[in-house]
Amino acid sequence: MKKYSAFALAREALRNHSGWKKAWSSPEPKRKYDVVFVGAGGHGLATAYYLGKNFGITNVAIIEKGWLGGGNTGRNTTIIRSNYLQDPSAAIYEKSRGLYENLSQDLNYNIMFSPRGVMMLAQTQHEVRGYLRTAMANSLQGVTTEFISPHKVKDLCPIINISGPRYPVLGALWQARGGTARHDAVAWGYARKCSDMGMDILQQTEVTSIKSQKGKVSGVITNAGEIACDKLCVVVAGHSGVLAEMAGFRLPVESVALQALVSEPIKPCMDVVVMANTVHGYMSQSDKGEMVIGGGADGYNNYTQRGSFQHIEETVRALVETFPMISRLKMLRQWGGIVDMTGDRSPIISKTPLINCFINCGWGTGGFKAIPGSGWATAELVAKGEAGGLARSFSLDRFSEGRFIDESVAAGVAH
Repeated sequence: MKKYSAFALAREALRNHSGWKKAWSSPEPKRKYDVVFVGAGGHGLATAYYLGKNFGITNVAIIEKGWLGGGNTGRNTTIIRSNYLQDPSAAIYEKSRGLYENLSQDLNYNIMFSPRGVMMLAQTQHEVRGYLRTAMANSLQGVTTEFISPHKVKDLCPIINISGPRYPVLGALWQARGGTARHDAVAWGYARKCSDMGMDILQQTEVTSIKSQKGKVSGVITNAGEIACDKLCVVVAGHSGVLAEMAGFRLPVESVALQALVSEPIKPCMDVVVMANTVHGYMSQSDKGEMVIGGGADGYNNYTQRGSFQHIEETVRALVETFPMISRLKMLRQWGGIVDMTGDRSPIISKTPLINCFINCGWGTGGFKAIPGSGWATAELVAKGEAGGLARSFSLDRFSEGRFIDESVAAGVAH
């Protein structure tokens, strides 16, 4: 693989950029692999990458029914933070945020990580108490976060209205090293590295059945033929329940569409990320000047990727009070992403009833921020057959044993 650098750019400029090769290959599938991943989104690609980097397992296929990164990875609003309440959540999200810090150098691909800071507005007394509790918990967990005053909120984000009649700003939970990254660049960077290791990325290849022998996974059947494997890892977000049914077990997840929309581009006016749980909206400004707005999840189970007019109306109506200037903006487009929600709003990284079949799902509305940490933890699970410290608490059997990791408050803004 050719290393990207300023010198490489200058060299190629002298020969009309004729020396660049494809970032990743598109080979024909082999008959058998050591490990097959279903899902070439951020989590699947990250897991494959760390499986190769940390454990030397490279006879791997990553199967995607559409295009690489074309699902939720390309549809999210790219917020990165780690100030969750429960210890297992804070650990895996902080691991992820730490990996994001140096991911561009690690992948030799600019993911445009921008640690601009993330604030979660407290607009009720209940939220004030909750965020003070989270700030204290984070201090014990080693996560740098703090509760800030309304005046500090106004200093950090001058366009905000802190004295709204319905939604006054009473403070905010502030994480200075949170931020955003370029979602498709994360997927492309991991894909490039996986391909360089010799892994096969099989796009436009849909899994139609999962094969097993004597309770142990033996392969998958796709529209490109049968592919045998020793281990299988399912990483398909909102379609996890469908793949689990193919494998002969059920998951405690439900699929819903999470809403997002984006405005016309304007001059820079907001250099932080603001989340408002009470009004179920969050907003940041992209490098192109667009205001990226996230709404809540649909109130009913569905597999649509369309925008919802109801959410546009409710989310924008509430955000206009908190950010009066956006009332004059035109919204360019809206969309939805299919997310998989568990009852405790925490993910599942686990073995399954089918031997050597592993599952990574249930990230709900917080999947993008967890990509590197999720990949790191799931790679260890796949390589060793047992979960390590990061993933141990997120096992599938926690639901039958009552060991819930309740993050319904931390994820309350659909994030």
